[in-house]
Amino acid sequence: MLELINVRKDYPSPGRDETLTVLRDISLKVEDGKALSVVGPSGSGKSTLLNIIGALDRPTSGKVLLDGVDIGQLDDKQLAKIRGQRIGFVFQLHHLLPQCTVLENVLIPTLAAPNDGDKSEIEQRAVNLLDRVGLKDWLAHKPGQLSGGQRQRVAVARALINNPALLLADEPTGSLDKSSADNIADLLTELNKSDRVTMIVVTHSLPLAERLGQVLQLENGTLTERQPGQ
Repeated sequence: MLELINVRKDYPSPGRDETLTVLRDISLKVEDGKALSVVGPSGSGKSTLLNIIGALDRPTSGKVLLDGVDIGQLDDKQLAKIRGQRIGFVFQLHHLLPQCTVLENVLIPTLAAPNDGDKSEIEQRAVNLLDRVGLKDWLAHKPGQLSGGQRQRVAVARALINNPALLLADEPTGSLDKSSADNIADLLTELNKSDRVTMIVVTHSLPLAERLGQVLQLENGTLTERQPGQ
């Protein structure tokens, strides 16, 4: 359902004529329902890779195919539609709106993207998702009343509200204590196994990476498979 073909990303070097190459001819196939993780040192381009896959950035060259569609050929309006309807995002910082309740935060993506079903059906889906992440009793609370782990679980529910084909998570446990991080890892692996949510997770946590199955290493702009025990 996802394929990268010779993806390259260059950035101008400030004050120099040359460019900085962050990603070098990366090719990757991700089958429907598969979960994988990307690890690597800070500054290796992991977030850049995820942003390109998620249509938040464009490659300098190469192709990104989502269900056979080259998203690099789409205009900004079409890309926004892809992001809203086909891709769910979870970031290290939850980006919840502090003035909105937990339920309202989960429903925010549905305001921008057309959604099948009436308002009550969509709201019930949000309630069901929050129940699955263990927060059904917190619907009316504000983010400031939740722990860090609870806020991240709200962010996961929000990422799933539009039933995306692909879930992208950038350091989803990076700001959490070990117990909360373990809970998020449990949630992500359960979602992949029970719902077959296709998932790519960027993480510094090798325990989380290994739980998701295939582990890819990004270093010096190239992507390789990391072998168990490395």
